[in-house]
Amino acid sequence: MSQMPLPKYHQIYLVLREQLEEGRFADGLPGELALMAQFGVARVTVRRALERMSAEGLISRNPGRRTRPVAPPAAAEGRAADGKGRAHLHGLLENLVTMGLHTSVKVIDVATIPASTAVAQALQLQLGDPVQKAVRVRSMRAGPLSHITTYVPAEIAQQFGRRELARKPILMLLEESGVKVGRAHQTISARLADNVLAGHLDVAVGSALLAVRRLVYDDADKPVQWLHGFYRPDRYTYEMQLSRVGSIDAKVWINQDVPAPFN
Repeated sequence: MSQMPLPKYHQIYLVLREQLEEGRFADGLPGELALMAQFGVARVTVRRALERMSAEGLISRNPGRRTRPVAPPAAAEGRAADGKGRAHLHGLLENLVTMGLHTSVKVIDVATIPASTAVAQALQLQLGDPVQKAVRVRSMRAGPLSHITTYVPAEIAQQFGRRELARKPILMLLEESGVKVGRAHQTISARLADNVLAGHLDVAVGSALLAVRRLVYDDADKPVQWLHGFYRPDRYTYEMQLSRVGSIDAKVWINQDVPAPFN
């Protein structure tokens, strides 16, 4: 039995929610007419998507005024006092670098930009501080694998640019710049491809993608890189090796993350 496709308004809601979290709408969301043109839908569909976002407290809608995002609470990402839930980089760094060396990369854009609210919160910077934003598409022999956007404080990214990003994985460039990578906090969810992602990854608009957020810290526990990655699920899997810690009554597990593209 085939799975019913998501309603169009829900697809638009998912795309807008993801873009909102990326900090794209600092000056307000596009108007209803612009969204209708962007997604090729009727006004009622756009309104249902915006109503869903408003009901969840993501946006503020006032008649006669531009729809604006609601500022999220200060992120507590990866800051548990006891350290539980942190994704340490033992093994993960090596696997990510190995994967980077066995795929090709195309640099779409590299620029120094002011940090948006979301980027500033993640990297513990002031709003508007300079950061390097790099957009790349990584490919296998079979075709595009991932669309990656990284944000790095400008003072760290002085040592590398477009040429270096086209040749080496960014984690290697960070270490070559004097950063001692300590740990990372990572989340994996789902995302529907918008027209930009669909074009770069050679999939249809609305196709399901794996969405990865990774915040990398140095050995002094200072954020040094924030990554947004979108992966084709037919070319990428994510495995975790689980090991039990303590007595059987404790039921505590630790994991070693192993990203693995399909061969």
